[in-house]
This record gives sequence, structure tokens and C-alpha cells, in this order.
Amino acid sequence: MSKLWDDLKDNMKDWSTSAVEKAEEMSRIAMAKTEEMTRISKIKFEIHQLHREMNKAYEKLGKLAYSQIKEDNMASFSGNNDFFQIVSKVESLAEQIQKKKEEIENIKLEYGIDEKDIVHNVELDNIEEQSSN
Repeated sequence: MSKLWDDLKDNMKDWSTSAVEKAEEMSRIAMAKTEEMTRISKIKFEIHQLHREMNKAYEKLGKLAYSQIKEDNMASFSGNNDFFQIVSKVESLAEQIQKKKEEIENIKLEYGIDEKDIVHNVELDNIEEQSSN
């Protein structure tokens, strides 16, 4: 009986050591995934901010077009520096957004993240979609 008890104790020690090692490994993996997701979420927030800036630029563009047509009775924007500055800003913001999206894809590829692994912030994604329209 003593031999059985000693064998059982030894096996329990081995199992507990193995369980602790496995738990540490899973903890490291979870921390790495959390870091990757945090990076992606931060970039998504930056994209959201860029969309907001773009919407403000579109609003300025609309106000400029309205005042140009209504007050000055002009439908041409040739030679209008404000118009071309706003258009240039919109193009620049669109390029920045595209680079951020590519950055997210690179992170996904680098860490082998599948879309189903990502916990989406639905509200943020909806806001992003609305601001891009």
C-alpha cells in the first residue's frame, strides 16, 4: 500500500508540474494575442479619427461649393486655392486610411491572426462604416 501511495504522490507531482507549465504557456499566448489585438484596436481608432477629419473636410468642401454657387454665381472652381487644398486634404486622408488598413493586415499576417480570432468592437466598426459614407 505504501508503494501505491508513493507512486500516486509522484504522479500527482508530475501532473501538477505539467499543468503549471501548460498554464504558463497558455498565459504567454494569451498575453501575446492581447497585445496584437490592442495594436489592431488602436489602429482602428486612428482610422476612425481620420474618417472624422475627412467628413469635416467634405463639409467644408460642401459649404465652399454652396457659397461659390449661391453668392458668386460661379460653378467653376478653377483657380480657387481653398477648393484644391480641401480636395488635396481629402486625398491625403484617404491615403492615410489605406495605409492604416494595410498596417492592420500586416499585423494579422505577421501573427497569423484569423478574422474569427478578432473580437470586433461592433460599435466602432459601425461608426467607421458610417463615417466613410
